[in-house]
Amino acid sequence: MPSAAEIQRKIQIEQIKKIRQQEEEARRRLSKIKHKIIVLSGKGGVGKSFITANIAAALAKKGYTVGVLDADIHGPSIPKMFGLHGQSLYAGPGGIMPLMGVGNVRVVSADLMLPNEEAALIWRGPLKTGFIRELLSMVNWGEMDFLLVDLPPGTGDEALTIAQLIKDLDGAIVVTTPSDLTRIVVKKAVTFCNQLKVRILGIVNNMCCFICPNCGAKYYIFGKGGADKLAKEMGLRLLADIPLDPRISEAVDKGVPFVVAFPEAEAAKKIMEVADQVVEQLEQKQEGEKEEGDSASSRDPGDKRLYLNF
Repeated sequence: MPSAAEIQRKIQIEQIKKIRQQEEEARRRLSKIKHKIIVLSGKGGVGKSFITANIAAALAKKGYTVGVLDADIHGPSIPKMFGLHGQSLYAGPGGIMPLMGVGNVRVVSADLMLPNEEAALIWRGPLKTGFIRELLSMVNWGEMDFLLVDLPPGTGDEALTIAQLIKDLDGAIVVTTPSDLTRIVVKKAVTFCNQLKVRILGIVNNMCCFICPNCGAKYYIFGKGGADKLAKEMGLRLLADIPLDPRISEAVDKGVPFVVAFPEAEAAKKIMEVADQVVEQLEQKQEGEKEEGDSASSRDPGDKRLYLNF
């Protein structure tokens, strides 16, 4: 009869085997998606989910197939922004099917698995890690051009799990606001990306100012200069300054992405510019990789010299 230690060891081996299978299945499903981007901040309250949802909607408006994974387990807000609040995910023979939100964006979120809006997921780290891993192994995104992952504030379990599980991330978009306090905290998100070798596509300075609709005067409600200083300190590109607009709240409450509801607004135009820059950077990356591959394949197979490609 096996000892308690042997039984425990057998259980642990089975658990590890299950984790490896989930990771393999997650990577298989994600391999059908051309570009995978995380959106993070390190700081709460900067409008990160708003930026994620609207960049996704902007890409969809340009004709790309787009999905958003809401990885904010404890405070999911993506479904509400796409008019999906109160709906539920369902599973078919091929796995969990994303819901199609307003603006033709596919959405998956823990919020779409809860019985009501008061329900809370009161989980510690291991449960969150396991949930994300299992979710990615079960969601049937299908073939897509872009997947944007909306991460919660901080650099903890959810961010680390996503960054380590999706090994072929194309990059990260870091969201900040103009205040110096935000700059200090957001720098930690930049350090997180650097340590995990995730390329940073750029910084979005959200709520940069309020532009008076009557006279056009700019009011810097949350300060000025923090995002520029952050970009300069960390050697990053500032993708856009997104102004405040009272209609943003109106669009969110109605469940319509701002770039869809108010395309002529200055904030919407700036977000469309961010989408353009993201596409441009990824196209340049692809061209660089293709040129590098062509260069490697054109070398004389008899040439025994060592080549290093950086």
